[in-house]
Order: sequence, then structure tokens, then C-alpha cells
Amino acid sequence: MSEWDIKKLHILRTLREQGTVTATAEVLLMTPSAVSQQLSNLAKQLGVTLLEAHGRRVRLTDAAHLVLRHAEVVFAQLERADAELAGYLQGEAGEVRIGAFSTAVPALVVPAVQQLRRSHPALEVRVREAEAAEAYELLSAGSVDLALSLAAHAPSARDPKFALLPLLTDPLDVALPAGHPLAAEPGLRLADLAHEAWIFGGSGPWSEITTAACEAAGFVPEQAHSAAGWTAILAMVEAGMGVALVPRMAAADRRAGVVTRILSADQPRRHVVAAVRRGAEDGPAVARVLAALREVARVRPAG
Repeated sequence: MSEWDIKKLHILRTLREQGTVTATAEVLLMTPSAVSQQLSNLAKQLGVTLLEAHGRRVRLTDAAHLVLRHAEVVFAQLERADAELAGYLQGEAGEVRIGAFSTAVPALVVPAVQQLRRSHPALEVRVREAEAAEAYELLSAGSVDLALSLAAHAPSARDPKFALLPLLTDPLDVALPAGHPLAAEPGLRLADLAHEAWIFGGSGPWSEITTAACEAAGFVPEQAHSAAGWTAILAMVEAGMGVALVPRMAAADRRAGVVTRILSADQPRRHVVAAVRRGAEDGPAVARVLAALREVARVRPAG
């Protein structure tokens, strides 16, 4: 029977994700030569060729992909074992590390942490602000236990490493200057704002969300100003420099000189998901944090 080495399999999986031996070594805090040696030893143990030269780089063979397909089942089962052991050893105590995008921290994570401090004071939650790409890298590397992101920027549900859990549907409202002619317009639709000057980020998720929502309403938004943070965006709206779509989760950032209108029939929405390493979702500490996040999401105003 072949010898399956969990540590070496983890190195092989990381190489598949990172693409190069050098990047793999950086993530795992190893030297490139140590990575190569460990993978060479694994190939000997399994009796198959795992890597082949591809220009100046290496790529995984079909045998390597077969090995990893089976290894994912093993990794998931080990996560379940760790979760059960943590429940046995820690009971109500433990630590859960969360990576969450900026808007989710004050809207979801902070209220959930406050709730858990009252109900499970021995459970420690550590929070790290991270947008989707970084959050999933941290989750894959084991640096966080739970990641919050928009569903549009989450890995595929077929990814064997992660379990994705729906958390919240967040409506997008439109922010207008207080004196805007449409600020009190009944039945306001996104299409009514087709000829307005728009404020949104020059790139990244919010640019994509704003552009997609407006195009779905039948127009391409004219970007008058670019900003990524809600403080800057809403300050420009308040000054009459344009209009903007804002997530309802960002309600805490609203300003006195800004009118926020709930859009009528064509209101866009974004979906927030939580992700854990597959097999870890039933761990007592992670399950408690997920339950608290779901409760906060449940009582938030819906659209």
C-alpha cells in the first residue's frame, strides 16, 4: 500500500493553489529546496510522478490531480476530527478567527461578537479586515477560521476546500443630496437616475456592483468621481457632486445632508456568504459564531 503523508500532501495542494515552488515556499514559510525535496519524497512514497517541467516552471501531472482529489476527502475528515476534539477539550471556550470585508465588520461581525461576549464569555473571537481574495487565502492557509465575503467573489461551491453558507441578502439603496429634485420622488427607480453623475470606485467589487446594477436597469452610469470608502463617497454626495449606490449594511456611515432612498421595482441586491474549511462548520466554536452572525443578519432591516 502507498504511504500517504499528510504534511507532504498539504505542500502539494499549496503548490496547486500558488502555481510555483517559490510562492508555495513563501506561503508555507519553507525554502524552495525544502518544498522540492518534500514533493520528491512524496512521489517516491506514492510511486507516481507528481510534477513535470513546463518551461521554467513545473506543473502537476494527472496523477497529482488524482492524488489531491482523494486527499481533499482526508483533509475534510481531519477538519471534522479537529472540530470534534476541540469541542471535547474546550467545551464553551476556544478561539475563532474571522476575516471579513470592511462593511461586514461593523454591520455583522461587531454585533455578533458583542452577543457572544454575553452568551459565551470564554469564547474569544479575533477579527481581521480582509477583502475576498485575501480572506480566502487566509482561510486556505489556516490563518483564519471563517471568512465573510460577497457571494459574487466567493470560490465556486464545487471547491472541495470550502463550505459556503448563505448569510444575508443586502439591498442597495441610492444616496442623493438632500436638495436633489428626485429626493422625494415617489416610486423612485434606478432607471430614473440614468442621466445623473455617479460616484463609485474606479475598480474592484463596488465598481463592478454599481456598473452591473445600472446596466441591468438599462443604462451605463457616467462616473463623475471615484472613491472606494463610504466616508468619501457620502461626503461627495452630500456636497451635490453626484449620486451613489450604497449597501444597507453601510447605514452607520450615513450623513445628515444625504437622503437615502429605497429603490422601487428594480432594486439591486448583493448576497453575503460565510465560508469555512470544509468539515469545520460543525465545530462547536465555529458553529456558535455562525449562529451569532445568522442572528444578527436575521434582525437586520430587509429590502
